[in-house]
Amino acid sequence: MIRVLLADDEAMIRAGVRAILAADPGVEVVAEAGDGREAVALALAHRPDVALLDVRMPRLDGLAAAAELRRAAPDVGVVMLTTFGEDEYIARALADGASGFLLKSGDPHELLAGVRAVADGAAFLSPKVAHRVITELSGGRLEHAARARRRAAALTPREREVLALLGRGLSNAEIAARLHIVEGTVKAYVSAILTRLDVRNRVQAAIIAYEADLVDER
Repeated sequence: MIRVLLADDEAMIRAGVRAILAADPGVEVVAEAGDGREAVALALAHRPDVALLDVRMPRLDGLAAAAELRRAAPDVGVVMLTTFGEDEYIARALADGASGFLLKSGDPHELLAGVRAVADGAAFLSPKVAHRVITELSGGRLEHAARARRRAAALTPREREVLALLGRGLSNAEIAARLHIVEGTVKAYVSAILTRLDVRNRVQAAIIAYEADLVDER
């Protein structure tokens, strides 16, 4: 059972997200918060697998809450709930090590897929969010793409395969099944990829995969 903390200051949004999560018998909402400070307290009390945090909340915004959780409860996977027009917040959350980015207006299936992926230790970016991050935040888009391709080129062919699948939000188990190798080998590849790319987590590696045009979105 995947245990989820849901934090949003709008009761209707919480109700909608809760209803979507309830459609999956393997997901349970264990706590709800209306502000960031309450979200941190409840996360420390309940230790959920995943914390779904709205970016804009009173008392403590979602980004500050995510940063506190990263320090105090690094085992809790953080997924940010965002809307278009909040690009600078997405950039900050990425830098702070959030594991997922979802649009409130996105497909309900993305919400469930994102929660499952992050609970499994993977990263998940809504395709629209990933596209927005790359095209709107990069500024010098061609320069960023060229730099990403150079960094990816330093990887072995197998590592690039793993990076491409990581960029699609696949878990270690899913990557292992896709490449017909054992999960332990995938973990070793992922660790090597993070080190060689000099990035902090799977989300940052996924962004490089997108920028380097390694990700097949079909």
